[in-house]
Amino acid sequence: MNLNEMKYNEGARHIRKRIGRGQGSGHGKTAGKGHKGQNARSGGGVAIGFEGGQTPFFKSMPKRGFTNFNRVEYAVVNLSDLNRFEEGTTVTPELLKQTGLVKKQLDGIKVLANGSLEKKVNVKCNKISKAAAAAIEKAGGTVEVI
Repeated sequence: MNLNEMKYNEGARHIRKRIGRGQGSGHGKTAGKGHKGQNARSGGGVAIGFEGGQTPFFKSMPKRGFTNFNRVEYAVVNLSDLNRFEEGTTVTPELLKQTGLVKKQLDGIKVLANGSLEKKVNVKCNKISKAAAAAIEKAGGTVEVI
């Protein structure tokens, strides 16, 4: 098969409706909008969620709580996860993302003291718990908050 022989699947492409074009188009006069009324006017129609004057559903539902737009969310890494790295490795957010320990960096990386650390690693992260920092330094590694 060559490029010049390729065709679209049946029904994959639609012909644009050319509205109000007179003879032959079949969409003349009222241009498919019917006779008069709100939807026949230019700029007519109703807003999304409009229910004919009845109180819209979203307004009748109770509103609770609030959204804290200052919230900071960290991607979490546990001490036991750091055992997979070689002795003396510098663990950075880029390395964590590369190895798949962290999918999204979110607002930064936070190291928690879950599990135990058996290797000496140097950790660069945005936030770290006191217990995790103590465990890393006890194993002979260093901690740097970036």
